[in-house]
Amino acid sequence: MKIIEYSSNRAREIADLFYMSVHAIDSSIYSEEQKNAWATSPIDYVAWEKRLDLKRPYLLLINDQVAGFIELESDGHIDCAYVSPMFQRKGVATALLKHVICIAKKLDVEQLYVEASIIAKPLFEKFGFLMRHENKVVRNNIVLVNYTMCKCL
Repeated sequence: MKIIEYSSNRAREIADLFYMSVHAIDSSIYSEEQKNAWATSPIDYVAWEKRLDLKRPYLLLINDQVAGFIELESDGHIDCAYVSPMFQRKGVATALLKHVICIAKKLDVEQLYVEASIIAKPLFEKFGFLMRHENKVVRNNIVLVNYTMCKCL
């Protein structure tokens, strides 16, 4: 496992990882309709390239393959944190979250915050994030639930 900074040659791989990780979520947690609204098909690779050039996520590589990624904004916002279905339950999300906490501390960020999905919420709780409130996000006329969570550093 190694964590690297974003490189544009990884954009398509990251977009595919996002799509696969959302669609691998058990349908008892988020319905097929919700997953399709969250991660649409076909994947808009041009939009992803633009987004990633702005967000500059950290990538965790295993055997030179992106196993997961996380975005940390200068104000402490963690916008995306996703792990490939092939690498789940192997410490990828934990390593990425530890990495951004360390970087945030070095940058004197006072607080981290995230809008965590139902499945990501326990990981953030494990790291001391506290739930502020539940959100109902509407995408393509479909309601998705997530949680605004914060952690003081």
